Amino acid sequence: MNIISKLVKGNLVKGLPKLDFQKDKICQACQQGKQTKNSFKPKDAISTSRPLELLHMDLFGPTQTLSLGGKKYTLVIVDDFTRFTWTFFIASKDKTNNVFFRYCKKVQNEKGLSIVTIRSDHGGEFENFEMNDFCEKLGIEHTFSAPRTPQ
Repeated sequence: MNIISKLVKGNLVKGLPKLDFQKDKICQACQQGKQTKNSFKPKDAISTSRPLELLHMDLFGPTQTLSLGGKKYTLVIVDDFTRFTWTFFIASKDKTNNVFFRYCKKVQNEKGLSIVTIRSDHGGEFENFEMNDFCEKLGIEHTFSAPRTPQ
């Protein structure tokens, strides 16, 4: 803060706005960035007994800032037992199934275990014929984390 104040007072940087910097005063953006939310209470009992027994999935986006590969969406998969998290950057929502299907085959081969249950929201990227057919063929139960809300 002192350095920025010196730059402003000495008019050392062209285009730097003439702001009055006060010591020990937190700007609104910094204050919001430091705010914390209450975390979830830890679970007393582990609900799964092995890796890949339950996977939680969510897709978010489009984001304003693209990934290094120019992707707008991110698919996040969390293993309930290990809490290991996989993230996949996706160009569009319609690529979600293909990315998930490749992930399933790869992780089941690597671990020598089969996926038992996946849990997701009711997003169209998860609740569709192609996803249902894939899960049915592999014997994966697909549950949803929240009831569908009317639109």
